[in-house]
Amino acid sequence: MPGKKTSKPSDHEISAEELESLTSQLAEAETKKQEYIDALLRERADFTNFRRRVESEKSQMWDQASGETFKKLLPVLDDLERAIANRQAGNAWADGIEMIYRKFKSILEKEGIVPIEAIGQPFDPNLHEAIMQEESEEHESGIVIAVLQQGYLHKERVLRPAMVKVAA
Repeated sequence: MPGKKTSKPSDHEISAEELESLTSQLAEAETKKQEYIDALLRERADFTNFRRRVESEKSQMWDQASGETFKKLLPVLDDLERAIANRQAGNAWADGIEMIYRKFKSILEKEGIVPIEAIGQPFDPNLHEAIMQEESEEHESGIVIAVLQQGYLHKERVLRPAMVKVAA
């Protein structure tokens, strides 16, 4: 019929079924997107934690290795202390040894190596190694009364315990 127009949907019109299908697809895409974002954030957090753990382990290994090296140098420090304790007054050579000792001790302190405080402290098996016990009327039992060999800490870790004499 010539005068009758047929209703033909335009290219821009969509049916309710197509709209529902597209809405469903969009919701699925949004869900997938959120899953991918969550997975990315988890991976990023895991990597950050891994990097921190590796840095911490690396730092601990470095501290342990440097501590072992410094531990090997402690007998040299002991020898310098004995040389200074037995020097003759006014001897230029002995004054030079004392300068070397002070420089060496300064380097150790900058690296975090400090002597263990022992005299007058209660005996602590974590810090002290008791070599002798002696009766003492001046000190209570269990108090360190003499240091026979100085002990050292490296960043709160015992490099070498102090060899001590303890009051009985």
